[in-house]
Amino acid sequence: MKVLTAEFIRSCVSAEQYPQERWPEIAFVGRSNVGKSSIINCLVNRKKLAKVSTTPGKTRTLNFFRVVVDDPVLKQMCFVDLPGYGYAKAARSLREQWGPMIEQYLTKSLQLFTVVQLVDMRGLEEHDLTTYHWLKNAGHDPLIVGTKVDKLSRNDRNKSLNTISKAFSFQGGEAVIVSSAKTHEGRLEIWKALRRGYERRSEQ
Repeated sequence: MKVLTAEFIRSCVSAEQYPQERWPEIAFVGRSNVGKSSIINCLVNRKKLAKVSTTPGKTRTLNFFRVVVDDPVLKQMCFVDLPGYGYAKAARSLREQWGPMIEQYLTKSLQLFTVVQLVDMRGLEEHDLTTYHWLKNAGHDPLIVGTKVDKLSRNDRNKSLNTISKAFSFQGGEAVIVSSAKTHEGRLEIWKALRRGYERRSEQ
């Protein structure tokens, strides 16, 4: 996928602040430090579009990025980077603010057509499964992307993939997309899945 432009638009904490343009939106969710910003940068082939931090819990707002691609179907969209879940060291008051803000967006945004849930290939946590089931109950069909696969051996990679697939009860055509922001593995597969998701949404 050739990305023509990618730019940060704004950070939001409420629906009143969302961009008014009717661009289709793709939300990226996952636990803190799973690599959301790194995957966004990988997908748009930019090094510093989304800020990458070594400090978990750094993202505290909904960050919107406008992406224009050379594709007759997708054309232009918004990537939305959501605050990470499961960061125990964040102040309780902050975690209580994140929850309603994220829930409002995921349940109320009319432009949202795909939710990408990132999970660390080195191991699932309870928060990952809880979030997945919450998203399913909210009417979403999350695209599961396993991150940081470059940190695993080939043997451990296969074991992890099987474990994650079983944990999410994937069957038939469902699959985890294995990815690495470092090597760009999985980049094309993610773009293809996003395109398919948009086509299905357009047919509804």
